[in-house]
Amino acid sequence: MRLVGPSGEQVGIVPLAKALELAQEYDLDLVEVAANARPPVCKLMDYGKFKYESAMKAREARKNQAHTVIKEMKLRPKIDPHDYDTKKGHVVRFLKQGDKVKITIMFRGREQSRPELGYRLLQRLAEDVADLGFVESNPKQDGRNMIMVLGPHKKKTEAMAEARQAQEARKADAKANPGKSQNVAEAEDLPAEEPAEA
Repeated sequence: MRLVGPSGEQVGIVPLAKALELAQEYDLDLVEVAANARPPVCKLMDYGKFKYESAMKAREARKNQAHTVIKEMKLRPKIDPHDYDTKKGHVVRFLKQGDKVKITIMFRGREQSRPELGYRLLQRLAEDVADLGFVESNPKQDGRNMIMVLGPHKKKTEAMAEARQAQEARKADAKANPGKSQNVAEAEDLPAEEPAEA
């Protein structure tokens, strides 16, 4: 068999007994790397350490992997302005996190005869969040619902990286100012109110 040393150097073609002897001498494992090669290739390595390092690499790769999620937001054509602002805030948060957002307008009863109200509402929402996302699929009627999908401008991985940096900055700030809560620190930054004159 062809033997590769612990630091990657070529030992050469050696018999199995000699390879096992070298493995015991170095206190390492003899691992078959390429069984189909002629002659088979084996390497001297610490197999437990190798398995651990490969598991850590796989875990790190999974950690950096982004799962694209489609969040859904449901609205009605006759939505109150405050409710609209709340729903828009959720859509903004989802887009900042790098997720797609499916907006559904639900029509009931006679509202179904006025689909233009839903279309206008979707267009207004798309304009309000244009700086964070774009219209991925235009509004279309689907039975009693009208659906539009918004996609984020930035990728999920970028959003995750920014969130991680912000969290690290908060941790560093907390270490720099121990015992001080976030609200107290923000209150100190605000200018003091002047007393009202009578």
